Amino acid sequence: MLQNLRTRWLGLLTAALLLTAPASADTGEQMYAAQCARCHGKVGEGTKKYPKPLAGERSVPQLAEQIQKTMPENDPGSLSKDDSAKIAAYTYDAFYSTAAREKNKPVRIELARLTVPQYKNALADILGSFRGGNNNTTWDAKRGLKGEYFKNRNHGQRQIDRLDPEVKFDFGTKAPTEKDFDAKEFSARWTGSILVPETGEYTFIVKSDQSVRLWVNDNKKALADGYVRSGSDNEYKGTLFLLGGRAYPIRVDFSKALQGVKDKDPKPIPAFVQLLWQQPNGTEEVIPARNLSPQFSPEVYVDQTKFPPDDRSYGWERGTTVSKAWDQATTDAAFDAAGYVSTFLNEIAKVNDRDDKRAEKLKVFLRQFAKLAFRKPITDDLEKMYITRAIESTPDVQAAAKRSVLMILKSPRFLYREVGGTPDQYDVAARMAFALWDSIPDQELLTLAANNKLKTLDDVRKQTDKMMADTRAKARIRGFLHHWLKVDHARDAQKDPKRFPGFDAAVVADLRTSLDLLLDDVVGSEKSDFRQFFLGNETYLNGRLAKFYGADLPADAPFQKVAFEKGRRAGVLTHPFMMATFAYTGETSPIHRGVFVARGILGVGLKPPAEAFTPLAADLHPTLTTRERVELQTKGVNCQSCHAVINPLGFVLENFDAIGRFRELDHNKAVDATGGYQTRAGEQKAFKGPAELAKFLADSPDAQTAFAEQMFHHLVQQSIRAYGAKRGAELRESFAKTGCNVRQLAVEIVATAAVKGRD
Repeated sequence: MLQNLRTRWLGLLTAALLLTAPASADTGEQMYAAQCARCHGKVGEGTKKYPKPLAGERSVPQLAEQIQKTMPENDPGSLSKDDSAKIAAYTYDAFYSTAAREKNKPVRIELARLTVPQYKNALADILGSFRGGNNNTTWDAKRGLKGEYFKNRNHGQRQIDRLDPEVKFDFGTKAPTEKDFDAKEFSARWTGSILVPETGEYTFIVKSDQSVRLWVNDNKKALADGYVRSGSDNEYKGTLFLLGGRAYPIRVDFSKALQGVKDKDPKPIPAFVQLLWQQPNGTEEVIPARNLSPQFSPEVYVDQTKFPPDDRSYGWERGTTVSKAWDQATTDAAFDAAGYVSTFLNEIAKVNDRDDKRAEKLKVFLRQFAKLAFRKPITDDLEKMYITRAIESTPDVQAAAKRSVLMILKSPRFLYREVGGTPDQYDVAARMAFALWDSIPDQELLTLAANNKLKTLDDVRKQTDKMMADTRAKARIRGFLHHWLKVDHARDAQKDPKRFPGFDAAVVADLRTSLDLLLDDVVGSEKSDFRQFFLGNETYLNGRLAKFYGADLPADAPFQKVAFEKGRRAGVLTHPFMMATFAYTGETSPIHRGVFVARGILGVGLKPPAEAFTPLAADLHPTLTTRERVELQTKGVNCQSCHAVINPLGFVLENFDAIGRFRELDHNKAVDATGGYQTRAGEQKAFKGPAELAKFLADSPDAQTAFAEQMFHHLVQQSIRAYGAKRGAELRESFAKTGCNVRQLAVEIVATAAVKGRD
C-alpha cells in the first residue's frame, strides 16, 4: 500500500514538473524530428506503424491542442503548450496544410473515364435526342395526371377530361359522376409523366378489382397487365431500373363492366383503382402528385448493364480505374445500345426501307450520333474511321449502322472525358454538362460552343444558371446533399419494436421523404440560403409520422409543414431521420452523431479507431445515462485524440432519442445536452442544446468551407487542390458574398471548373 502511494506521488510530481517546465529551446522542426518522425515519417508521409500521412483540415491551434494531449506516444501529455505550438506550426507549414501539400506534391486534374452514372445518362440523352424531342423537362407547375373518363368500357365516348392529383379512387357502386355515366359500365385512362428522384430499381403496382393495365416508359408493352382478371387477383406489378432526375411516360387504363352476369337488371358492383410504387430502399405507397405531371415525355433509353462500382475512396465518385470488368461492361452496353438502334433504326434515323437515299440519310444520322457521343463535331478523318467505312463495307445498311454505333460507343472519345487535341469551347460545354447533369451537352450547349458563346467566365456562369432549372440538375444537387448528410447509401434505421412499437420500414421511408422535402424547400427557396438548413424549426410530416413526433394531424394527412416548439428543433441537424439514422436500435449514439457533425458538417479529419469499437451495453450500466457510458468508455488518452472533438458535439444532440423524438430524461436522469468545439481559429465554443450548436454551424466559416469543398468534389469529381491552393478560400469567399446561396454556389463551382479545365 505504502509503495503504491509513493509511486503515485512520484508520478504526480513528475507530471507537475513536466507541466511547469520551461519550453524547449529547440525549434519545432528539431522537436518533430526527435519525437514524432519515427512514427509519422520525416515529412509526415507515414510509416508501417502509422501509414496514414499527416494531412488534414485542422488549424494550428487545433493541432497544438491535440499534440499536447496525445503526444509523444510513450509519454502523452508531457509536452508544454509552447512546445506543442512549435511542433504544430512546423507540421502545418511543412506538410500538413493544403498549401504545404500543394507545394510539396502538386495535384493535377486527372484524365478520367465516364463514371457509371455518366455512361448511362449519356446513352439515354444520345438516343433520347432522336426519340421525340428533348426529355430534359423543366417540370412545369401542374401536378398529377390527365384523367379521362369514358361512357363505355372500351374507352369510347369521353365524358370527363380533368387533372387528377393521384390515382387513388374507390368508386364503390357509383359512377365517376351521376350525369352521363352508368355505374355498371365505364372506363378511365390516366396519362402523363412520372419524375423519378434517384437512380435505382422501382416497382410499380396497380391495384383494382376491375380490368386494369399499366405502361411505364414503354408505350407498346404493358409493365403490369390485369386486363383479363384471374380469380380474385387485384394487384399487378412490374419492376424497372430507371435513371434519377428524369421524367418517363406513364399510362393507366381502367375498365369496369358486368362480364358474365346473366341477370336482366343487375345491380352495380364495387370498383376501385390505385397506382402505387416502391422506390429504391422505400416501401409501397401511392405515387404522390409531386412526382406526376400531365405533360408528355418521350420514352427514355435506360441501359440495364451491370457495371462494377466507381471508386469512392476519396469521398466522391471517380472515373480513374479501368478494369477488365469495366471494359467488358462497356462492350456489353455498347452491343445493347447498337441492337436498340438497329431495331428502331427507321424511327430513330427518320428513314424507310424504300428510300433511295437511305444510306446517305443514315450517314447524317450517324454523324449526329458521333457528334453527341464525342461532344463535338467530328473531323473528316473521324467520319471515315467510324462511319464511312462501316456504311461502305456492306450493302446491308442496317448492319453497317449497328457496327458504326458499336465502334463509336467503344471509342476512347466517348468513354473518356477529354481525349487529345487542344481544349476548346466544346470541352467547356462538356465539363458543364457532366458536372451539373452527369451527362453530355445538349444541342443548345453545342450550338453555344460553335458560336463562341462559352468564351468568358460570365458567359459560362449565365448558361450554367439556366441549366439549373433542369430536373437532372435538381437531382444532382439533392444527391450531393444526401452525400453531405451521409445518407446517400441505405442505412439500417430499424429500431427495437419493443422500445418503439410501430416504428417500421414505412415510417423510415416517410422520414426519408420528409428530409428530402425539407432539403428541396431550402434549396428551391428564393434565397437558397445554406444557413436555413440549420435554423428552421419546421419540418414535413404526414399523418403516419405525426403520431410519433407530437403533431396534431389526421391519420391520412398528406405531407405538410409542421412547426415545432421553438428551440427544440434545428433544421436538418435534428431532423428525426438524421437522429434515427445516427443511433442504435434501442439507444442513442453520441459518437455517431458527433462524427457526423465533426467530419461531415465541419470537415474535421478524424482517424478511424485503432480497434473494433463495441459500445458499453445499457443493461450492464442501468444507472448511467448514454452520455455517462460514452464518457466512461472513451476517457483513455488514446481515445481522446478524436473523442475530445467527437463527444462534445454528439452530446449536444442527446435530447433526441433513437427515433428522433425530443426527450428530457435518459434512464430517469435529466439529459445533459451541453458540449463544445474548438474552431480552426482556436476559439473555444460552448453549446447548451441543439439550437446553439445549429446557430454556430449556420454561421461557421468552417462549416461553410466544408460544404463548398464537398460540393466541388461531388460535382467536378476532381480534387479542389488541382485547381490551385487558394481555390477553397476563393470559393468560401464567393459563397459568403451571395448570402450562402446554394444554387449560386453550384453555378460558381461548375462555371469556374469548366473554364479552367484540364492543364
